[in-house]
Amino acid sequence: MATRQSPRPSPSPPVQRVALTGGDKEIEETSHELCKTFEEMHLKDELLRGVYSYGFETPSLIQQKGILPIVRGRDLLAQAQSGTGKTATFSIACLQKVDPSYHFTQALILSPTRELAMQSHNVISKMAKFLKGLNILRVVGGEAISETARKVAEAPQHIIVGTPGRVAHMIYSEIIDVSHLRIFVLDEADEMLSQGFKDKIVEINSNLPKNAQTVLLSATMPQEIIEITRQILNDPVQILVPRDELTLDGLRQFYVAVEKEEFKEEALFDLYDSIQVAQCVIFCNSKRKVDYITEDLRSRKFTVSSIHGAMEQEDRNRIMQDFRDGKNRVLVTTDLLSRGIDVQQISLVVNYDLPMEKESYIHRIGRSARFGKKGIAINLVTEEDGQMLKDIQEFYGTKIEEMPANIKELLQLK
Repeated sequence: MATRQSPRPSPSPPVQRVALTGGDKEIEETSHELCKTFEEMHLKDELLRGVYSYGFETPSLIQQKGILPIVRGRDLLAQAQSGTGKTATFSIACLQKVDPSYHFTQALILSPTRELAMQSHNVISKMAKFLKGLNILRVVGGEAISETARKVAEAPQHIIVGTPGRVAHMIYSEIIDVSHLRIFVLDEADEMLSQGFKDKIVEINSNLPKNAQTVLLSATMPQEIIEITRQILNDPVQILVPRDELTLDGLRQFYVAVEKEEFKEEALFDLYDSIQVAQCVIFCNSKRKVDYITEDLRSRKFTVSSIHGAMEQEDRNRIMQDFRDGKNRVLVTTDLLSRGIDVQQISLVVNYDLPMEKESYIHRIGRSARFGKKGIAINLVTEEDGQMLKDIQEFYGTKIEEMPANIKELLQLK
């Protein structure tokens, strides 16, 4: 297949040592090239068309650093926050490497939640639309195993995107054959380990060919992740994207001081006229509070949708699709979707509750200001939240200011 010829990739800055977010060690970054345009990556013409049709113009920093090493067959360890372009990094690399004429599953991409797996499947499928003969299969809980088995029997599934539990079951049941796999991608590895998927990941990895390439991506790097990298990565290229690339670039953060927890509702109601000008996500810390806030807003004739883990998968899919299509402008949710929403129109995130763990803050506010767009995060804060607000600012090296009176004007800025 023809490829586009271009200048050689630009040299990257000197190798540096950077402390990984959430970890207690320093790991040496070992990437040595920057591809500042997609043309420099020598992608297949059909793939390049798909990348541009998806809406990308220039690669983000992690894409500049990460796509080429994966394409060249290197194991990769990448640390970068949500919104920096991780999904497109491994999607583009997998699409470049997979050969549709080779009738076996060649790439396996694992995500910690169904929503995130569905999002990754959506991204990679759209960028693959000009690649003829390529099949991409989604394998997640909540979908019929018989339907997955039928698709596998009918045609080779070159790329599988799924969740650890369901994929492990399908491999054990011999529905999915990974004996010819070329590349294994583990997305949001920190979240997977915190949810107890480590055994499933090790089980899946044990079924892969010894020479399979492994790509591991994570927003944070606790000790558990560093340990598992030693088990499954072979001399990896290590890429570190600075923590403040997302929080400080294009994203403004504010807080609204409220005297007591029960006063947050009125503060949210006051905000509602302003948030009507934008697509907005409101985060709460519990399913019960999501339901309560949603019912209260609706009782006041506000239009709002909600989603959390206790809902049926079919309902969650429908609500998310309506939100992506712009039919619903305001979505109330738990941290279930802090990593699984990729709606580029979102310009506002409201933390009705500050997250219980400061590491989750970046995933929430990363729903806005994606891919260089401007965004605003508003935090409703009681006196009891003061210490957590301070901890978040210190942890991310950022400043969260008191919300100004002209917030509506700020939201209308493009």
